[in-house]
Amino acid sequence: MSLELFNLKDKIAIVTGSGRGLGRNIALGLADAGADVVVVARTSNDVEAVADEITAKGKRALAMPTDVRSSEQIDNLVEKTLAEFGRIDILVNNAGGTFPTDIWKVSERAWDSVVRENLNTAFLCSKAIMKVMVEQKNGSIISVSSVEGLLSSSHSPPYGAAKAAIINLTKTLAVDLAKYNIRVNAIAPGIMGTTGPLELLKAYPQMIEAIPAARIGEPEEVVGTVIYLASEASSYVTGQTIIIDGGITTWLRLFS
Repeated sequence: MSLELFNLKDKIAIVTGSGRGLGRNIALGLADAGADVVVVARTSNDVEAVADEITAKGKRALAMPTDVRSSEQIDNLVEKTLAEFGRIDILVNNAGGTFPTDIWKVSERAWDSVVRENLNTAFLCSKAIMKVMVEQKNGSIISVSSVEGLLSSSHSPPYGAAKAAIINLTKTLAVDLAKYNIRVNAIAPGIMGTTGPLELLKAYPQMIEAIPAARIGEPEEVVGTVIYLASEASSYVTGQTIIIDGGITTWLRLFS
């Protein structure tokens, strides 16, 4: 296989939640692979800082402060991206978040908030951007799920439920969009060294014992998988969820 298949030169990528953490690393990684990147998050300072990092690499970047919980703001995001670049080749649904809670304490409002933040954002962005990709007859949608969508999530039930739903949404979109040459996949990271998981690890330090690799993952360690799924190297891969977890799910399956 030629490494040229991983080249994203002249591709236009939108990465939600890319002002910091995992999303920032994904945005920078896609730029390193050759893509021009639309940096999307709610905070202007964050997206502008990441966009500056991308332009420093010699790639084009568009900083788009956007609340992807709002379909109106997503429509504006799509409009501005097309005005700037003329097409959208890659969408990474990374926006999300949660907080520690349990099934006995989580309120209806908190449940709705976490599901909206994680699942609804992926649905709304995919729905808006896949229309552009259908016209192009080409595209790759990658959503960030979690190992908590594959295992029980007693420390944050709404998060686990939302991340599990992303895996199902990925399969549904993959089937419906395959005829338009649009591939839809997901990644399921384990405990990564970003703000949310690190806070969760403070509340549940015993979680580290479930990682066969005996360490948490670094945000950069998901980037290669995203580049693979965004590129022609994965041209026959769709509807799949790739687990990046240091062995958590494997260990639990072996010994459960």
